[in-house]
Amino acid sequence: MSEMMFSQRVKSIDISGIRKMFEGAGPNSVNLGLGQPDFDTPQHIKDAAIEAIKKGLTGYTMNLGFPELRSALCHKFESENHFTVSPDEVIVTSGASEALHLALQALVDKGDEVLIPDPGFLSYFALTKMAGGKVVGVPLGEKLTMTPEAVNELITPKTRALIINSPSNPTGTVQTRKEIKGLAEIAQDNNITIISDEVYEHFIYEGEHVSPAQFTDNVITINAASKTYAMTGWRIGYAAARKEYVEQMLKVHQYIQACANSIAQKAAQEAIEGPQDCVTVMRESFMKRRDIIMEGLGSIGIKCVKPEGAFYAFPEVEDEDAPQKLLKNGVIVVPGSAFGENGKGHIRISYATSEENLRRAIGIMERVL
Repeated sequence: MSEMMFSQRVKSIDISGIRKMFEGAGPNSVNLGLGQPDFDTPQHIKDAAIEAIKKGLTGYTMNLGFPELRSALCHKFESENHFTVSPDEVIVTSGASEALHLALQALVDKGDEVLIPDPGFLSYFALTKMAGGKVVGVPLGEKLTMTPEAVNELITPKTRALIINSPSNPTGTVQTRKEIKGLAEIAQDNNITIISDEVYEHFIYEGEHVSPAQFTDNVITINAASKTYAMTGWRIGYAAARKEYVEQMLKVHQYIQACANSIAQKAAQEAIEGPQDCVTVMRESFMKRRDIIMEGLGSIGIKCVKPEGAFYAFPEVEDEDAPQKLLKNGVIVVPGSAFGENGKGHIRISYATSEENLRRAIGIMERVL
């Protein structure tokens, strides 16, 4: 059989380091690697999906998404994020992942540079490469946030986009208002587009969530129902930006996706417009678990910048073999190196699991590390 020829663009991308850890796990392992809430989708959201099926809303929607959902999102952005967009400046996507893909495809030509937090969410690296762009990692400061000073030093004539993620995956840190405003000013001064990934905005324990779109309109704001409403498998994300951005993103979306899932869109509309008690319950639970993890890491002498949001911790663990050692003893974590060059010497812990599992995992860590 002759050797198959594949695109260098895809061959250069590795399989997710997170997935690799799952593949080697035993059946009774404590999974501290999975980045999704361990809650079920709230019943009122499920009921809205069932009602949509009963009504026969099973065909294609507009490429941008149901107008009613986009209108609900406009109200959400105005009331919660303090910026204004119209329904034709919102696009509903198959998860935030597709929204990120569309944004980078619309902005980046071959050789263009994209500034990405390092350590940062691993999809940013892969999706930039798929777009033909060059990844430029921005080292994080002492508090594991992206500083305007660090970004300013790395801007070149080829810089096209800056990705901001607050609260952050993998660090759990939250950018300050001053930092966000400074980054927005730099982007505006240099005609750079900010891609703001805000999927964890409702899980903040200290500090506040600040959207860059408050300060400048050269922003593509990306979010999803996935984390906020425990809807990861429903695959509903969305992006808001000036109309000229959305028009370019729509070109890619209509050919690779046509539209997001119609039933899931109606569920997301209920999630956005319906009662928000479920979000409060999850946030309070995650904060308790955060405190368990921080107390446990401290008790065994492992340093960790205190996570202020999301459901991740990024402790310092110098032993490069630590993830494999933990895996053999029944705890799944993700190597920090999976999140960029500057992630080395760390592991990522997701505390989106039960308090019992977290305490069990800490006991194993104390024995193994």
